[in-house]
Amino acid sequence: MGWTRVVPRSELPGVLSNRALRRILPEDGGAWWVTCFAVDAGSRGSGVGNALLNAAVSHARAHGASAVEGHPVDVDKLTATRVSGAALFTGTLAMFAAAGFTEIGRTFPSRPVMRLQL
Repeated sequence: MGWTRVVPRSELPGVLSNRALRRILPEDGGAWWVTCFAVDAGSRGSGVGNALLNAAVSHARAHGASAVEGHPVDVDKLTATRVSGAALFTGTLAMFAAAGFTEIGRTFPSRPVMRLQL
């Protein structure tokens, strides 16, 4: 039905080298990052993404993470009338908020940076 990837932020050169993210992210050697989600088209909207995010948090916590972060899409700030699943591969703001994450900044009006302190 779906999968996600969560790894220590320190293992992601694309996150570490992104100037916009560097301005927002706190120094935290123990932070983990949720990079992406893939949910079968027939299973979208049924809670699979939420379950994957919750499992990612549990996995990171079990492996000593101090926090989990992500860079989802704020669908309400998009100008397109129809948004494809491929455009939402980093998850949605609503999904992260429902899992207890808080917004710590934005790199673009539709791209919040979310963090859950563990």
